[in-house]
Amino acid sequence: MLPTVTTFRDPLVEPLGKRVGDTFGKVLGLRTAGDLLRHYPRRYYTRGELTPLDSLREGDHATVLALVDLVSGHGTVGMSPERREKTGYRGRGPVTQRLEVIVTDGTGKLQLVFFGSTGHHARQLQRGAIGLFAGTVSSFRGRRQLVHPEYELLPATSTNPLVAGEIAEEFANELIAVYPASAKLSSWRISRAIDVILDTLEAGEDPIPAEVREKYGLWPIELAIRAIHRPTDRGDLKRARERLKWDEAFTMQAALAQRRLAAAAMPAVPRPPADAGLAVAFDRRLPFTLTDGQRSVGEVIAHELSCAYPMNRLLQGEVGSGKTIVAVRAMLQVVDAGGQAALLAPTEVLAQQHYRSITALLGPARR
Repeated sequence: MLPTVTTFRDPLVEPLGKRVGDTFGKVLGLRTAGDLLRHYPRRYYTRGELTPLDSLREGDHATVLALVDLVSGHGTVGMSPERREKTGYRGRGPVTQRLEVIVTDGTGKLQLVFFGSTGHHARQLQRGAIGLFAGTVSSFRGRRQLVHPEYELLPATSTNPLVAGEIAEEFANELIAVYPASAKLSSWRISRAIDVILDTLEAGEDPIPAEVREKYGLWPIELAIRAIHRPTDRGDLKRARERLKWDEAFTMQAALAQRRLAAAAMPAVPRPPADAGLAVAFDRRLPFTLTDGQRSVGEVIAHELSCAYPMNRLLQGEVGSGKTIVAVRAMLQVVDAGGQAALLAPTEVLAQQHYRSITALLGPARR
């Protein structure tokens, strides 16, 4: 049986299942694997450098490397006497409602607090275990604590301090993607769903040609997608973002090119400039000389108005650079050729301003 492959176009219900896939569609409007993979993280959280326990302050988000020194429960925990002795657990009942763990780094102590179903944590956090603990520091009755911290225990077989240090550093420097989320879909659920997609992703043909990627040093699309969600370091993240920005620009330019091609296929009445007409008279009445830029873009527009397909141009310029004059000259060319022209403005105030200024410039021709 061939392994399952996921492409950008596949519905989310295929890799994630109907219930989860439908939830993403209803809550976030994400319906395909490509939609989900382009739901980029809004920021990245670094677990941070290891922090000595005696320097922790309330409100800090810290990552600490520490030794489990004491485990105690309040409520109920089902543990045999042998298990209690091995783990250092000091609970007083069969099932626990609150688990308290004291960890130390040799210079200070910190309390970890877990509520509710704490059996899993009680089994994991045995006395003598070494691990990294990440969370926001708070205080209760004068004691510093982390409530429901994230943690990762170092391998118990690693007695080499250099190996333990390497694992600790990798955990502490890991970049954690934080996604735009909602009450029904947390960042963690989104992250797990993306993991499922990435495990079987086959990106297919890259939309940016290989020669372009090579010329500008761009990553392939699949590598960029994987790195934007699971970067190994800030360098990977930078390169992934650079590539994906190219994708956004490429998609927009391709769409504009398709529109231009479609527009060029549509018929239009040619409106060539007249040797003597309103446009020529307008130029003579101008109380100033047109700039080189105005003349240059005016010639391009005049030429395309003379063609048998619609003229479609975006004229860009700073405020006061003379864009309105260019538009009026084009309109007069159309009128000289027997057509009609209208100038649209986004607001009533601007429309009134254009009416007054253009009326003054037209002079007798406005009749």
